[in-house]
Amino acid sequence: MAVAEERPILITGGAGFIGSAVARTATARGDAVVILDALTYAACIDNLAGIADNRHYAFEKGDIRDRACLDRIFSTYRPRSVIHLAAESHVDRSIDAPSAFIDTNVTGTFQLLEAACAYRDQSHCPEGFRFLHVSTDEVFGSLGPKGQFDEATPYAPNSPYSASKAASDHLVRAWGETYGLPILVSNCSNNYGPYQFPEKLIPVVILAALSGQPIPIYGSGSNVRDWLFVDDHAVALLRILESGQSGRTYAIGGNAEVSNLELVHRICGLLDDRLPAGAPHARLITHVTDRPGHDARYAINATRIRDELGWRPSRNLEQGLALAIDWYLENRGWWQALQNRNGVGARLGLGA
Repeated sequence: MAVAEERPILITGGAGFIGSAVARTATARGDAVVILDALTYAACIDNLAGIADNRHYAFEKGDIRDRACLDRIFSTYRPRSVIHLAAESHVDRSIDAPSAFIDTNVTGTFQLLEAACAYRDQSHCPEGFRFLHVSTDEVFGSLGPKGQFDEATPYAPNSPYSASKAASDHLVRAWGETYGLPILVSNCSNNYGPYQFPEKLIPVVILAALSGQPIPIYGSGSNVRDWLFVDDHAVALLRILESGQSGRTYAIGGNAEVSNLELVHRICGLLDDRLPAGAPHARLITHVTDRPGHDARYAINATRIRDELGWRPSRNLEQGLALAIDWYLENRGWWQALQNRNGVGARLGLGA
């Protein structure tokens, strides 16, 4: 009950990649957190091993689609705020099996909003309660060679994943406008760093190179992404939660645009420096069939969060990639334990 007495931050999906980074960052500065996670295939309780003995931390296994579970969590821990990260998040999986994305990202968010409203109306809900919904820049669709997404960009999702996240964004906004729930929304660019599940691009490249296997590049590799180091994202989310204007959306970017092909070459170069016996790792690059509906370019204009909240990324892409690669080299046991999970290492996303 000690955590409840501290009025914790409730983090849904907190055993995942971004959620666990937020939990580690929050507890390191003395915040109490309670993690709610269903521990689906992409979650890993070991992501939280470093804070398992922290007196400011509690873990609850549960599903955001389960209203009774949510009501119990709110009643037991009486959180001062929510950071909603629980989601199905892999585009390729959404192409092959979209129903899970609608079920979790849309229905689950609805249940969480309803539970948060009910809690907000109870006497033991602390004054200043806030609900931060964490979304993605993919809801805005695809950019051409110029321009950037910002908080006023129209929604134009192109994958089942991004459509489900767009729907959840709209639900959160509606619950803020209609029911007065004190909401915030963030839309971030591509994250990377330690503890990223090994089906995502950067760990796929690192692990393929380590094993001497082909490094897959979808299509020509010309698709451009803006890369954000996960710990910088965690700091941004906590800053928004504390100081963001209620009802506002904040776009969070890493100011690190690069094509997929260039990114892979940079990773290979860093691996060549660390593992010269396998060099040149770029010889493993293999172009494969592109994903249906593959967005051409994402880029974030993060002016609002910089000017209003004083946040900016602390690492450039070269620094972040070096940190990520060194972490995977030093934590082989973590990712080796995940290699047999459903879909890891298989080509997904050709269901259309």
